[in-house]
Amino acid sequence: MSKIPSLPSLDRLPPPARAAFLLDFDGTLVDIAPTPESVVVAPGLLDTLRRLRDKCGNALAVISGRPIDQIDHFLGDVPYAVAGEHGIAIRHAPGQAIERTPLPPVPAAWLEQADRLAQAHPGVRIERKKAGLVLHYRGAPDAGEALGKVADGWVAATGGAFHVQAAKMAWEIRPAGIDKGHAVEVLMQSAPFAGRSPIFVGDDVTDEDGIRMAVHLGGVGFRIPADFPDPAAFRGWLAQLAQGGRDAWGD
Repeated sequence: MSKIPSLPSLDRLPPPARAAFLLDFDGTLVDIAPTPESVVVAPGLLDTLRRLRDKCGNALAVISGRPIDQIDHFLGDVPYAVAGEHGIAIRHAPGQAIERTPLPPVPAAWLEQADRLAQAHPGVRIERKKAGLVLHYRGAPDAGEALGKVADGWVAATGGAFHVQAAKMAWEIRPAGIDKGHAVEVLMQSAPFAGRSPIFVGDDVTDEDGIRMAVHLGGVGFRIPADFPDPAAFRGWLAQLAQGGRDAWGD
């Protein structure tokens, strides 16, 4: 088996018995697609994740901005734990109930105005979530600045209850105080993650909170494209780890 390509901080990767993997979905496990529904799970990825989960004693989680049911649609019960909506919703194990953080509702006026913005800017897509919404402008790049100003105006009137998070060709409006770092912290408090070193991998601004928390807890964080050129390279690296072998990952 060929060795894993040399990557920054790889020497700090803990052995399987002490490792916990917490992975972003879009742009990390799967390639970015024009719409959230059109992403494709690459052949072999599910098998890779199953092998990795087995090697790490089930300490494998996906932490995404998507709702948990969307992660289930693409990955089934392969991840042991899933955190959705940037940590607002967390399921600690397959089949368990989803825990949701109580949060303020999204004002109806925002939703109405968002729909009007989408009509005024063809290509803009509005993604509604239970505790927020996302203004996607990948299909209308020139609308990005105007949408950002609207989103900033919305949250400025909430007294800090909501904030705007820049994402890839999108503005996400969500409750303040809950992020992917929160999800990492919560998951690492219980089995099978407790007592292990978290390894967080992501690609977007929203993943920085997860990376910071993983490092704070004594683990490591990797970024795409800083540490991996693209999701395909990360999937290949992950497959080598999952297949095991002393040459690929020290025991």
